[in-house]
Formats: sequence, structure tokens, C-alpha cells
Amino acid sequence: MNSRFLPRIAVGAMGALLLGSSVTTADDVTDSIEEALEAYKDKDYVMATQALETAVQMIKQKKGESLAALLPEPPDGWEADEAESQAAGAAMFGGAVTAERVYRKGEAEVSVKYVTDSPMLQGIMMMLGNPMFASANGGKLIRLNSQRAILEHDKDEQSGSLQFTINNVLLVQIEGEGVSADDLKIFGEAVPVDKVAGVL
Repeated sequence: MNSRFLPRIAVGAMGALLLGSSVTTADDVTDSIEEALEAYKDKDYVMATQALETAVQMIKQKKGESLAALLPEPPDGWEADEAESQAAGAAMFGGAVTAERVYRKGEAEVSVKYVTDSPMLQGIMMMLGNPMFASANGGKLIRLNSQRAILEHDKDEQSGSLQFTINNVLLVQIEGEGVSADDLKIFGEAVPVDKVAGVL
């Protein structure tokens, strides 16, 4: 597969907070907010800031977990790995939240990734709004479930990608090897756009 952007990252406001595998409860978030409030009342602004940053990070983690649950189920004949989610700190990759799942069928492999809260969305929006940008790397604009999407596919290599946005704030990136353009479209059509939009 092509190298993935936004690799797994372990971040935290206080020490190392491992993201993507742990489960954050509502109490964890509210406890951090209450801790920040108490520190603020005591004029301990450093602790207040750290506690709030921890709360924000936990909220992003919960957002990633919710998005991971909405990654498509494998189409007929395909198998899939468990969905994973990560949340980067604001200082790294702009605080992006990602969710990804990898699918396999024989030698073919496809990854479906959601990316939100990321500065890279501006560049994708520019390409979606201008066919010249979309075709710069051999891509073309298509319509996919009423969404404007950029499809790139190399018939000789049987590899390509499909990208589109949801509500202009989340990027859906589908990459595949050993696949046809129609395979990429099948995965794109399987994305539950309305449900994903409800998480944003």
C-alpha cells in the first residue's frame, strides 16, 4: 500500500497519553474539566490549561472511536481488519482525528480512512472545486452518492485512490492495490455519509 499519512501518534497534555486503543468514558472528560475549573479558581493556570487540554484530547479520542464504528463493513468476498482510530495533539498534524480500516480479498487490499480536524482538508477542497487541480496527477472528478469525488486509478498497476469530503470538514480517503476503479467506487458508496455527518 501507499504510505499512509497521519501515522499513529501517542500524545497527551500531561505525559504520554496512548490513543486509539483505550476507551475514554464521559466521567474521564468531566473529571478533567472539573479539575481545570478548580485549578482556575485557585489561579493555577498551568494546571488548568493542562487539564483542559487533556479533556479536549479525550473528546477527540471519543470522536475517533465513533467514526471508527462507522467504517464500512467488508463487501461480499472481502475480509476486514478491526477498525482503528487515532487522535493527534494540536501541535502535531493540526490535531487531526483519524479512523481507518483495511480490507483484503486475495492479493487485493483496500484501506478506507476518515480524517477530520486536519489542515489538509483545505487542499482537498481546492481540488474538488477545480477540475484542473484534480487532473494534475491523473485524477478526475466524479459524482459518488451526490458527493463530488476525486478518482485516480492506474489500470496497468491496478492501484488507485478515491477521495471526497463530508460536510466540508471530514475527508474520506480510499486507497487500493490490486483493484479496479469500480472496486474503489464500491467502497466509496458503502460509506454511510449521513451517519458520519451526524458525528461531526
